[in-house]
Amino acid sequence: MIIAKLAYKSLLNRRASVLLTLFTIAISVMLLLSIERVRIDAKSSFSNTISGTDLIVGARTGDIQLLLSSVFRIGHTNNGVSWKSYEYITSQRGVKWSIPISLGDSHKGQAVLGTTLDYFSHYRFAKKQNLTFNKGHPFAAINEVVLGSEVANKLGYKLNDSIVISHGMGNTSFHHHDDNPFKVVGILNPTGTPVDKTLHIPLAAIDLIHGGKASLEHEHEHEHGHGHGHGHGEHNNLVGHPKQITAFLMGFKSPLYTLQIRRNINQYKPEALLGIMPTVTLKELWEMLAIVEKILLLFSAVVVLVSLLGMLTTLLANLSQRRRELAILRSVGARPWHLFTLISIESLLTTLLGCLVGSALYYLMIFSASGYLQSHAGISVNITMLSYYELGLIGVIMAAGFVIGLIPATRAYFYSLSDGMSIKA
Repeated sequence: MIIAKLAYKSLLNRRASVLLTLFTIAISVMLLLSIERVRIDAKSSFSNTISGTDLIVGARTGDIQLLLSSVFRIGHTNNGVSWKSYEYITSQRGVKWSIPISLGDSHKGQAVLGTTLDYFSHYRFAKKQNLTFNKGHPFAAINEVVLGSEVANKLGYKLNDSIVISHGMGNTSFHHHDDNPFKVVGILNPTGTPVDKTLHIPLAAIDLIHGGKASLEHEHEHEHGHGHGHGHGEHNNLVGHPKQITAFLMGFKSPLYTLQIRRNINQYKPEALLGIMPTVTLKELWEMLAIVEKILLLFSAVVVLVSLLGMLTTLLANLSQRRRELAILRSVGARPWHLFTLISIESLLTTLLGCLVGSALYYLMIFSASGYLQSHAGISVNITMLSYYELGLIGVIMAAGFVIGLIPATRAYFYSLSDGMSIKA
């Protein structure tokens, strides 16, 4: 205890250099914990993009290409799926639900998705969470649109606003469908998935704005004239009779049906189709990105190593200046192992304080950046207590700090009394 108290007072006496070392360690700990948290939560958000969907079916491309285009809205497929094939496959025994999706249009750089009301009932994300509405309700007429949370926030849309859809993806659209405006009737709650960046319109509207015989207003009046609000008829009006769709999602009553129907889809004769299991394909995609994960981990380790080497340099530099101090301690009865323990405790205390300050800075940074990461990168960051893994990382830093502290401590041990006393002031 006496040596620990002496180490504490010694650190206070050299507070300028100690604070600099402590701050370097704190920054490295903050960076390590932040990178690890973002890495783990990015992986979690990535795998939580779609949940509870057994199969995604589209034109025959690659598994990853189909997943990226249908779920992440990245890239596009050259071919679609004919409506006839969709109806045939989804009428098979064991199919619990299906969601047709039609992509290819956009609004101010945000993807437009044509679908049915089943999308709001059966689409799941994270751990089988339903889509929920922040405001409004699902589309009930052909000229209505439901916005993802980010679309509404970024573009400042409210309920009952009018929106014009453009043909083609991205900010440079080929054609604006000015004659067919849509009315905002619903805004979804944030999900941390591509749903937030998507505008959802009825499947029938996609067909009509691409050269369908009727205009949206005419179809809307026609819908009201036939008793708007009668469930089945209304649903049919919203689906229409599209020639083809981009892809469709399926859920089954049993996993056995999933494997059986997937095999049938992949051997389907009328057209070249591909059925993928999203959970398996997501895993494959993440494995492709594993190199990025390793680079982040390596970057974190290098940052910590540099800060610990900085601490070693400071301790060794200070040791040369403290030879008289150590010699005086020896002269009043301190043994070599007392000096060894003193220097070891000093380095351990510096590392411990650096880890504590670093952990506090980590929480401050994560708390400040969580909203930005959610809205701009789709990464849902969990602000929780440090996990056993994260505590283990801090433990490794502590151990490394202690081991590095043994180098100057060993040098102090071998300094002789006469060597210390012979140094002139």
